Amino acid sequence: MSKLFLIIEDDKQIRSFIGFSLKTQNYEYMEASSGKEAFNIIKTNNLDVILLDLGLPDMDGLHIIKQVRQFSQIPIIVVSGRDQDKEKIDALDSGADDYITKPFSVNELLARIRVILRHSEKELNNNKMLHKTGDLEINITNHTVFKNGIEIHLTPMEFEIIKVLVNNSGKVLTHSYILKQVWGSYLESDTQSLRVFMANIRRKIENDPTNPKYIMTEVGVGYRFVGDQ
Repeated sequence: MSKLFLIIEDDKQIRSFIGFSLKTQNYEYMEASSGKEAFNIIKTNNLDVILLDLGLPDMDGLHIIKQVRQFSQIPIIVVSGRDQDKEKIDALDSGADDYITKPFSVNELLARIRVILRHSEKELNNNKMLHKTGDLEINITNHTVFKNGIEIHLTPMEFEIIKVLVNNSGKVLTHSYILKQVWGSYLESDTQSLRVFMANIRRKIENDPTNPKYIMTEVGVGYRFVGDQ
């Protein structure tokens, strides 16, 4: 069954560009040029992905993200000309799954969509106790990590971090989200400590920590666990 997308974008040329990109993959799509129009479509259609511009004529895209997250976990990819780290963090913390900055290529857009769709298909299994990806095997129940069949020792805190990342495989997680999930809100701004932990985790699970395969850095924003390619 073909996937159904909603393109929320007030610029007709960009809507057409995104629509053409989706057509090349035989995806179906609907269009909305305003927030009001978008909500009418969201509430009456079974959508698979929302592609959202933040700068709409009648409301800010962040409002749409927050409203949708009150009743649905449908994947939302922000496609915006706002390129400041704070804008990206606000969108992701509000519930967006990914963020693409304009201008972008067709290949980049489609690659991000493939990741989001894989993540969405795995969503029902997010609470499973055993994750296998590449040469890693992560057992949530036993708090163990194996690489190429050899057990790797992670400290309890390192394991909590990787558990958050793996359970959100494919999604960009902001620094504050990870910190809040692992340590609680009182350490929400301690990004330096998080970087140290990430460096240690990469040193243990990556073949080349300077060119990671699993834990990718989104500069100024956070981290993404790539998982299966």
